[in-house]
Amino acid sequence: MAVALDLHSYQEPILFLATAAVVVPLFHRLRISPVLGFLGVGALLGPYGLGKLVPSHPWVGWLTLSNQEGTSVLAEFGVVFLLFTIGIELSWQRLRTLRRLVFGFGSLQVALCALALGLLAFKSIGSVAGAAIVGLALALSSTAIVIPVMVEQRRLKTAAGRASFSALLFQDLAVAPILFTIAVLDTGQPEVTASSFAGALLQAALALALLVGLGRVVLRPFFQLVSATKSSELFMAASLLVVLVTSLIAAVSGLSMALGAFIAGVLLAETEYRRAVDATIQPFKGLLLGVFFVSVGMRLDVSRFLAEPLLILAVASLLIVIKSGIIFALARPFGLSAAESAEMSLLLGPGGEFGLVIIGSAMAAGLVPTHVGQSILLVITLTMIAIPILARVSRPLSRRLEKPQALDPEAATPPPADEVGRVIVAGYGRVGQLVADMLERHKIPYLAIDIDPARVAAQRKAGKPVYFGDGSYPEFLRACGIDRAPALVVTLDTPTAIEGVVAAARTERSDITIVARARDAKHATQLYELGVDDAVPETIEASLQLSEAVLTDIGVPMGLVIASIHERRDEFRAILRQSNTRRDPERVEFRARRTVGK
Repeated sequence: MAVALDLHSYQEPILFLATAAVVVPLFHRLRISPVLGFLGVGALLGPYGLGKLVPSHPWVGWLTLSNQEGTSVLAEFGVVFLLFTIGIELSWQRLRTLRRLVFGFGSLQVALCALALGLLAFKSIGSVAGAAIVGLALALSSTAIVIPVMVEQRRLKTAAGRASFSALLFQDLAVAPILFTIAVLDTGQPEVTASSFAGALLQAALALALLVGLGRVVLRPFFQLVSATKSSELFMAASLLVVLVTSLIAAVSGLSMALGAFIAGVLLAETEYRRAVDATIQPFKGLLLGVFFVSVGMRLDVSRFLAEPLLILAVASLLIVIKSGIIFALARPFGLSAAESAEMSLLLGPGGEFGLVIIGSAMAAGLVPTHVGQSILLVITLTMIAIPILARVSRPLSRRLEKPQALDPEAATPPPADEVGRVIVAGYGRVGQLVADMLERHKIPYLAIDIDPARVAAQRKAGKPVYFGDGSYPEFLRACGIDRAPALVVTLDTPTAIEGVVAAARTERSDITIVARARDAKHATQLYELGVDDAVPETIEASLQLSEAVLTDIGVPMGLVIASIHERRDEFRAILRQSNTRRDPERVEFRARRTVGK
């Protein structure tokens, strides 16, 4: 006898998995954070979106997410796994290294922003406690969007990146105490007294001590035992067990589950298993964070925005302006330049995902009126949507504010006009210096150019023929003697900068040999379209070097290895050139004429 199947019980998991399968690839292709896609899907499929059509069109119910409470329980684990992975990347040592920025700059940023925003919110909230909670929620920024954006743009290791990471880290640490305070102040619970509050704090402190103590004693032997089985499934189960147990211990003790997971991550960061555990947890974190943002989107009442779009946009803009102004002013005493401060303030000015969590908890606890909380959720979400745009604006703005460094008179000297036959090396970073070293070993004269004044000055003092200037300007290339140079080597690390130099050089001289560094095969194909003679993709060269190393290490004769590597490199070069010439037949004729001319 067939068992009756309740399709409604599978409706929401299927909808979410379908959403993840569409949103993540699509937004990745558009270079937009998938977080925004999950928020949008939650708002569209939630009770304030398509859910409003269910009474009149029941079939729409199959396309809606209605179980907000059940989704929220699962979504909380998204935040838990996020804090765990932040902790596992941190370690006590790194926390000590960044303590000035984390506990100095981070704490002042949260305090000052919360004070200013809380004062503005007081009139709408009507209570000191509610206004303080709103101020703290709005003071937080988006770790889930800002960090990936900075990693993608390779800005995390800059001064602005380190300061941003430190501020975000303190904000993440502050979430647990804020949620703890909301739970204590919950209007649905018995009245809070001084003794009950002190008891709750003592209980939380004991739980923290227990977590840290047990973690230091148990975690390393536990993972040693698990890893000895050499079972990836058991290792995955052990990793999930650690996250869940530490989270639940913290929750039972009155703390947030996220804080317990964060502590477990920090403790594991000191062990040799940190990378393996991190890799194991990542898929779960991604999916559960998606559930979290969908659940947040389900609470967004888009009709409220449509009713008062100008007011909500104005409040969202005001939030970014106030926070950015405070962060900019605060960053200067901590040693950041005006350019770095501007870059960081625009990234941290918008609201964040933990602000959404805090406002949701505050509404549930009766500390913030529902109609005001709904509007604040919309404001925070709108500012989060603006983060990728602000990230693109912040870089050019910081460059404008950046004061040019003073150059050595010798470094600023233009290249001598009487030099002939010198290879031009555009970009004198690590790659450019290695190229120049090989040219020196073969006694081939060269001239290097770079736009970093400090690097130019240092290399000039070391006796290197390096000059300050931008190779994308034809006038500067003429001053460098491009009309007599046998070749141009472009070693810059930014695709747009590489393409700019290649285009300018090919405009000045059609027959010069141009060898350029490429990010990957696709970039190499684009450079061939611009007219380079050889494009060297970093990914392919790294693969060939790895192949050479493993073949020689396992005993294949060196001569055979070198010959096969050269043969494979030629095959790659031919493939890239063919993909270019198929799209541009005129380029074939151009190259043929050059070959005959030579």
